[in-house]
Amino acid sequence: MRLLAIGCNYRNSPLELRERLAFDETKLALALEELNSRYDCETVIIATCNRIELYLARPSAINPPDPELVTEFLAECHHLDRSILAGHFYQFHDAEAVRHLFRVVAGLDSMIIGEAQITGQVKRAYELAKARATVGPLFNALFQRAARVAGRVRSETGLSQGHVSVSSAAVEYVRQVFDHFGDKTVLVIGAGKIGELTLRHLRELQPRRILLTNRNLKKAVELAGGCGGTAVPWEELDHVLATADIVLSTTGSQEPIVSRERYDKIQARRSGGSVVIFDMAVPRDFDPQIHDGDRTFVFNIDDLQRFRERKLQERLKHAAGAEAIVEQEQQRFITDWNRRRHGPVIARLTEEFEAKRKAIVSRLMDRLDGRLGAADRAYIEGAFRLYQNQVLHGPISALTEESHESGGHTLLEALAKLFRLHD
Repeated sequence: MRLLAIGCNYRNSPLELRERLAFDETKLALALEELNSRYDCETVIIATCNRIELYLARPSAINPPDPELVTEFLAECHHLDRSILAGHFYQFHDAEAVRHLFRVVAGLDSMIIGEAQITGQVKRAYELAKARATVGPLFNALFQRAARVAGRVRSETGLSQGHVSVSSAAVEYVRQVFDHFGDKTVLVIGAGKIGELTLRHLRELQPRRILLTNRNLKKAVELAGGCGGTAVPWEELDHVLATADIVLSTTGSQEPIVSRERYDKIQARRSGGSVVIFDMAVPRDFDPQIHDGDRTFVFNIDDLQRFRERKLQERLKHAAGAEAIVEQEQQRFITDWNRRRHGPVIARLTEEFEAKRKAIVSRLMDRLDGRLGAADRAYIEGAFRLYQNQVLHGPISALTEESHESGGHTLLEALAKLFRLHD
């Protein structure tokens, strides 16, 4: 195969550059079509906040576009001076490009290892390219195999288990305290961005009620409208704290809004069971002494960060297994693709040897007519067939092995010429 993967990601390019290389839907469709027509190659573009990658492929006898031309195209597409792209792009060829794609789709190349979002992003990139008719036999096979790799890593390893973002870590904590959520009330104090992100994950639990309060009631109403919640005046904070099961606090207050003494009075009014309080504010909104580890659990943002790091370490234990799957699937894909690409030549080679073997055996049998019994004739025919298989075994095996090496197919061309298979 002649395959090129070229791109940049969060490791080798700053956010400012990735922002300038971002594609909206219209520009992405145009870029796919332009690359496809300009360089006469199969094309897929993966564009996310953490990576921009272009996959380009041509028939086996033709090299893919020069990587320099591809970076020039990107600069042209985004109206950038090409010099700002220097040093920020990596490239992979042939088998290594296959391996890179499989690592990407499995989450092994992600900022948060094992994150599942990239699988859907790669799938959408392939589907868009398919809709714009910029993929052919190679990429249809390659990206379908990539989906299989992602599925295997998900089902056969623990690489994707558990939430690992700071916001989603809150869900993990809550699940350790409650076993059901249909009767629970979530209270959000403040209308900050972190609170909004964390609320999205808490909504996955499908609580019975979501309440929001903020010193500026208008902001509480806006946030409540986006999550199906109910805005509550700031003056009713004590009342709703007494009824909440899960509290998320993200105010910008410079002093704690709930002291130990104030919470003791609120606790006396509570009729429910345990309450989990996520104090995401810096400085903190709740006095940490409120935490008693029995009915009241208070966690701050550092607690969630530490939980996230533990989850990442747990995932890293599964990385070796995921890498082994990637390696196995890479070799399988290249072997399968090689058989498909070499099939016609192997079939022609076999047909040529078969015809010559039959002609020689036929002449031999005519020459020895009347001097051989049925068993002798069968033995001679079998011996010639065995010799044919042994002669062909070397070239056919070499073709299969060659597919694992970058820049292959010279052997394919040599065999076709040596045995005059194009004649």
